[in-house]
Amino acid sequence: MGLEKRSTIGVNGWPVPLTASAVTPTTAQGVSAVYACVQAISETTASLPLILFRRGEDGDRERAADHPLYRVLHDMANPEQTALEFREYMQAAVLLKGNAFARIVRGYDGQVRELWPLNPDNVQVRRTPSGLVYEYSKEGTRTTLLAHECLHLRHRLGDDGVLGVSPIAAARGVVELAIAENQHGVSTFTNGAKMLGVLRFPGKLRPEQRQAIGASWASQHAGAANAGRTAILEEGVEFQALSMSLEDASWIEARKLSVIEVCRLFRVPPTIVQSMESANYSNSVELARQFVTMTLRRHLIGWEQAIAAKCLTEAGRRTYFAEHQVEGLLRGDSVNRAQFYSSGISDGWLMRSEARKLENLSAIEGIDDAPLSQKSVPAPLPYPSKQ
Repeated sequence: MGLEKRSTIGVNGWPVPLTASAVTPTTAQGVSAVYACVQAISETTASLPLILFRRGEDGDRERAADHPLYRVLHDMANPEQTALEFREYMQAAVLLKGNAFARIVRGYDGQVRELWPLNPDNVQVRRTPSGLVYEYSKEGTRTTLLAHECLHLRHRLGDDGVLGVSPIAAARGVVELAIAENQHGVSTFTNGAKMLGVLRFPGKLRPEQRQAIGASWASQHAGAANAGRTAILEEGVEFQALSMSLEDASWIEARKLSVIEVCRLFRVPPTIVQSMESANYSNSVELARQFVTMTLRRHLIGWEQAIAAKCLTEAGRRTYFAEHQVEGLLRGDSVNRAQFYSSGISDGWLMRSEARKLENLSAIEGIDDAPLSQKSVPAPLPYPSKQ
């Protein structure tokens, strides 16, 4: 049985049960909590710098800015889309549809030059003896891509071992309930947020009289524009309320619970989507850190491993690797950062020039050669890491 929307009025004032709308990525985004969770994850993931590094000696690393893939991941994914726009679309597709696909365009030297996102609704994946094959259809044209020609991001892997399962597909009932509650609220406030009731007449009415009175009452008292108008009843007519108010039916509380339920699906702290009922400064700061370490971490690693598997060769993976720069989200406020840098410099594992680089400040020649001050140093702080 589907969920019911009881705010539509039928014959003689009785509510007509209607099945709630089907849950699709489009209808799910009509729920503000779903849209906010998807935007929080996709926007944050896309806005983080995704850097291609070159491994050096003794475990050191440097930015591989001269590699063609560096520009694709950091600046322009293709001639029409920036890296942020491309990654935001791909991440949203993973969350809403469970899968995201991008066509890989390589240059004459075999290096990735462009990444073009594909609509997941138009992609079919087949398993063949030689590996996965991706068939993309658009405007009557079908294109076949081999495994190394398609960047495939998945949410939690499904039972077939090929496609991912989105949160809204795995817990469809949670989103369906939120949609039904939203529809109930829209219909109720469209009808003026008034109690349902009946008009009691002293005598029997003919069918045409009932229709005329019903139309006249709806034109004068239904809708938000008519809210608060005074009804004028004649010839012994009485209005008798039948239903409870929204507060009595705990509709508002149910709406709040739906926000929490949706946040559970996407593993997003409620404060991130502006659900502030139980928020304070202390837990908001900690929940923001948990958003990075517990929510984003899985998606960031998924991106990094997919890039290594599809955009780099076996030899390239031994030299290059892609990694997101999340320190900016984890390093805290200016006071904590100052204490962290001070403790690192005094203990000898951080250079002053490195601290300025972390703060995106210009280099000062000879700053590392200046003697350390003798003022008291605060207790060392742990280094912020996405691990």
